[in-house]
Amino acid sequence: MQEEVKDISAEIPQESTPATPRREWRLRINYRMITENLPFILFLAVVALVYIANNHLAEKKVIRINRLSREIKELKWEYLSVKSELMFRSKLSEVSKAVEPLGLKELSTPPQRIEPKAKTDNEQ
Repeated sequence: MQEEVKDISAEIPQESTPATPRREWRLRINYRMITENLPFILFLAVVALVYIANNHLAEKKVIRINRLSREIKELKWEYLSVKSELMFRSKLSEVSKAVEPLGLKELSTPPQRIEPKAKTDNEQ
């Protein structure tokens, strides 16, 4: 059998083959090779799924962080505006304007302090 193979290769004319031997690259996938490498293929599939899930969760967290930072900025602006409004309304002139319809007026004299008399022994 080997002699026949040698004879057939000897019959091929040298003009049709190039000067360097041509290698044929074939994708050699067979059932045995797939079954031997099945654990590795499954491992690669699991790693790919974990990678995709991790990427998806990271993008979700980035979106949530951006949304919360926008909300924090809005709340900070609201806090500053409410604080400035409170400072404005708590001024003495603004308070006096607000209570004027109720009939209350600003004091022109300072308040007086009332102190109780000290009790003596006879009053008990």
